[in-house]
Amino acid sequence: MTEHAITPKTYFTVFAALLVLTVVTTSVAYLDLHRFNIVVAIAIALTKALLVILYFMHVRYSSKVTKVYVFVGVVWLGLLVVGVLHDILTRGWFPHR
Repeated sequence: MTEHAITPKTYFTVFAALLVLTVVTTSVAYLDLHRFNIVVAIAIALTKALLVILYFMHVRYSSKVTKVYVFVGVVWLGLLVVGVLHDILTRGWFPHR
């Protein structure tokens, strides 16, 4: 199995993109976008997470099996988050006895 060598230029480019996205996240926090503040913040956070997973965790150049495991892990995390949000958001719908 041959390994793909990621050049330092790629690492620095991804690092610079992460820094720029961090500055954008901080800047957007001071804007009044009403309900879209959380949407923009989550979109930027997902973009940063994707960059970290693809390049710093070397998933981009990994085998298909590794990509399947990463995908299943992300889906599982999503299910857990949805379950917790469902519990939190539906509290108080039924009166206490």
